[in-house]
Order: sequence, then C-alpha cells, then structure tokens
Amino acid sequence: MRLPPITPGSQPELADIEARILAERGRISPLYQVLLNSPAVAHGWEQMLSAVRNRSSVPAHLRELAILRVAVLNGAHYEFEAHAPIALAAGLSAQALEAVRQQPLSTAQLSPQEQLVLELTDAMTREIVVPDALYARIQAEFGSRTQLDLVATVAAYNMVSRLLVALHIGH
Repeated sequence: MRLPPITPGSQPELADIEARILAERGRISPLYQVLLNSPAVAHGWEQMLSAVRNRSSVPAHLRELAILRVAVLNGAHYEFEAHAPIALAAGLSAQALEAVRQQPLSTAQLSPQEQLVLELTDAMTREIVVPDALYARIQAEFGSRTQLDLVATVAAYNMVSRLLVALHIGH
C-alpha cells in the first residue's frame, strides 16, 4: 500500500466514523483503513458508497455485475475478489461471473438485461460518454430512480477501483 492503513481502535478521534463503518459494513476493510487517513473523506465515502450499494433500486445481481465489470476494466483485482461472493449470493450465475472477466466481453451466458447493464458499464468506464441510442435503451428498460442508481453505481465504483489501483490497496 502506498499509504499506511490506520489500525481500527488506534486513534480515539476516529471512533465515531469507525463505528459507522462497522455498522454499515460489518468490518473495517483495508480500503477503509486507508481512507481513515482522511476522516472527512472516509465519512463521505462511507455515506455515498453505502447508499449506492445498500439502498439502491438496482437489483442486487445487476448492481454487482456492474461493479465486477468496472473492477475488470480498471484492473482492480481486490475489488473483483471482494464483490464476487456478493454477486454470487445475489443470484448472479457462475457463468455470468466468468463472462464479465472476458476481454472482449462474452455475452453468450448473459440475459438481455445483463448485457444492457454491461454495455452501459463499458461505455461509462471506457469512453465516459454514453451514446444516446444506448441511453434510450436504458430508459426503456428502467425507471428514473433505477437509471440514476445504475449510473451512480458505475460512476462510484470507477472511483473506488481507481483509488484502489492508485494506492495499491489489495496488491
């Protein structure tokens, strides 16, 4: 790691944020231990990522599919390994999990809805600009809240994966 992790419980002034992370996540992962170097960032990160992951209208298997694809595209192996069991528990098939690892993407094992989510994820992660024709298909498939939650998920996990890679967390 490029920054030292903060050992949970070692700095009394971090007790409140550590308690919030524990309540939401069940543990203070290596990522959050590094984020604790900046309490304000750790707090904001926990609030936003908890909303994206735990209070989203995106079905869990689709959310995790997008997260896994972002991890693959950005080379964030730690993120992939952290979310693979969550994805399987959410109902993503082992075949879909393997398909998302492929470069280029292998869609034979994926439902049309999963393919659409991954097409959006690839566009947002690789090109940033989402073509109008693709977004029209997203609008036809999902309501407004789910559209926002899906785009926010892809955007947020691009942030997560880029921080993990830049700071060598989980290497």
